[in-house]
Amino acid sequence: MCFLTPAVSAFQSASEEENALLGGKGTLFGSVWGSSWRSLISSPSSEQNLMGTKGCFLQPGQAESLEECGFNASAKTILIIHGWSMSGMFEKWMHKLVAAVRRRETEANVLVVDWLNLSQQLYPTAVNHTRLVGHRIASLLNWLQDEEQLVLGNVHLIGYSLGAHVAGYAGTFVKGRLGRITGLDPAGPMFEGVESHRRLSPDDAAFVDVLHTYTREALGVSIGIQQPIGDIDIYPNGGDVQPGCSLGDMLTTAAAGNLVDVMKCEHERAVHLFVDSLINKDHSSFAYQCSGPDRFKKGICLSCRKNRCNNMGYNAKTMRKRRNSKMYLKTRADTPFGGYHYQMKMHVFNRKKVDDANPSFSVRLIGSHPDGVGLNFTNTFLVFMEQDVGELLKIELSWEGHTESLSSIPPKPQVLEVRRIRVKSGETQKKHWIWRNQASIIQKEPNVFCLLSVNMNVPVIFRCNVHKE
Repeated sequence: MCFLTPAVSAFQSASEEENALLGGKGTLFGSVWGSSWRSLISSPSSEQNLMGTKGCFLQPGQAESLEECGFNASAKTILIIHGWSMSGMFEKWMHKLVAAVRRRETEANVLVVDWLNLSQQLYPTAVNHTRLVGHRIASLLNWLQDEEQLVLGNVHLIGYSLGAHVAGYAGTFVKGRLGRITGLDPAGPMFEGVESHRRLSPDDAAFVDVLHTYTREALGVSIGIQQPIGDIDIYPNGGDVQPGCSLGDMLTTAAAGNLVDVMKCEHERAVHLFVDSLINKDHSSFAYQCSGPDRFKKGICLSCRKNRCNNMGYNAKTMRKRRNSKMYLKTRADTPFGGYHYQMKMHVFNRKKVDDANPSFSVRLIGSHPDGVGLNFTNTFLVFMEQDVGELLKIELSWEGHTESLSSIPPKPQVLEVRRIRVKSGETQKKHWIWRNQASIIQKEPNVFCLLSVNMNVPVIFRCNVHKE
């Protein structure tokens, strides 16, 4: 496969349409480029060759460049679009993403869109350029349709930050309908809350999937856009604080001299999650439709019925148009990012004691794979495992809370009366029920429940001997 980087040939002046895109009368055009076009889409310099592959120019209007670059119109065509640039150079993530795409799609045409000269501006100026760059990408695709009968349904645009909105404009201006656009944490400032034709939207391709990883507000704005803008919008870890990007993690990174990585950790995480989905295709990370992060944290939203779950990243399945479909999942701090979600529902008999004790539950799931996995954190109902425990065999449950009486010495531990527990795997959708007339769980004492057998798809579970560390 030939790695392609398209270039736009130089013209002496802008067309009337493109002048209009720039705000009329060519004033902005003149201030940016002078009297002639510069390449909006160009090959990296020799110092920036991606993956050691020398890029070739694909020049609209010059059919011989198609042959020189080995362009295959019947194969997939994937365009990767960077965002706002502070350095004027391709960032490290671009190399990783190109390598992952080429490894996964060995026959695809891989095009890197270089608009560094326009993105390395003050942010508002770079935003104003996104529409024009999207228009030039559309012009390239229109020419490929005319020259090579390119099938737009085989075209996939992947845009990061501002590049996601560039992809949206390309989808607006192209003749026909793009197959897919993936937005990797699309930029928020100057795009949040605007009309759909001024940002990436579901109208821009047959399928638009979006990852949101940095939606936390600072001074009233967030780096990544908060609102759903695709057919599916996935918010890993709530779209907020990403594992591995905490203050402690960042201090370690900063101490190693990687201050820039500290600043962009959560924003760029969307790219690394997408790369992970390309590399670890046999371990897809599932995201689950939910109305909000708080409900997801309670484990309420682990259903895959009626297309309520989907793969995150490259392996996402095209869904029937369903606007503003928010999906959530938890991830690990590093690659492979995928983990395992379990929903736990407990029916406790002595409700008043529960309210008084304000219990915090700890869960340990033990499966058919060696070495059961213990959790160093838990939520009330959502349990996230960083390792696959295999077929669920045992559940170890303990809890802590306020003691029943502070007047007694030593204080008397509380007892919760649990009638039943249900554990559901989000990834397999398999359910395990623990039925009992009553199980007394003493404060701070681990209780282990074991799966004895399965009859007519109903697990029969009994209580094992109490396991104490």
